[in-house]
Amino acid sequence: MANVIVIYDSCVLYPAPLRDLLMRLALTDLYQAKWTKDIHREWICNLLKNRPDLLKERLEKTRSKMDLHVRDCLIEGYEELIDNLKLPDSNDRHVLAAAIKANAQTIVTYNLSDFPSLALSKYGVEAQHPDEFLRHLFDLAPSKFMHTVEETRLSLKYPPKTIEEYLIILEKQSLPQTVICLKEYAGLFNANCA
Repeated sequence: MANVIVIYDSCVLYPAPLRDLLMRLALTDLYQAKWTKDIHREWICNLLKNRPDLLKERLEKTRSKMDLHVRDCLIEGYEELIDNLKLPDSNDRHVLAAAIKANAQTIVTYNLSDFPSLALSKYGVEAQHPDEFLRHLFDLAPSKFMHTVEETRLSLKYPPKTIEEYLIILEKQSLPQTVICLKEYAGLFNANCA
């Protein structure tokens, strides 16, 4: 699946818990994650608007780390495609344009209604809810997926989280199927992922 190219919509990069998990999964080479400077601008701007307690410099540092650690992640040269695309929300056309430019198969987004199948299928692209995307990754490589989830959980130190606490965090990210799946294997986390 390493040849599969996935675009992260800004809405899945907005919440830190999901962003962290998606970034760590991108480093597993199960797929190639991509985004644009516009997608970065969108999630950072929305986060600063809704969370004035956060510092822009800190979010820019996060953005820089994302760009540095995920190979070949930034898509450029997609802007010329935007005007010819039709989506329910014209502000989302840049995401589809980036997907087309990158030859991506999937856009990971919470906003499925903004990316209807009919509009995407002619470009060989589909939109997937992050819960569906994560479940697919689990089915593809359960050991690697579980290891990455455990690695992500263990990185939370202020305060540290038990597996049960971390699963509650994931559930709050609207990932019910992923959480159900992980609960079935929760006892194996420390044994397999230490």
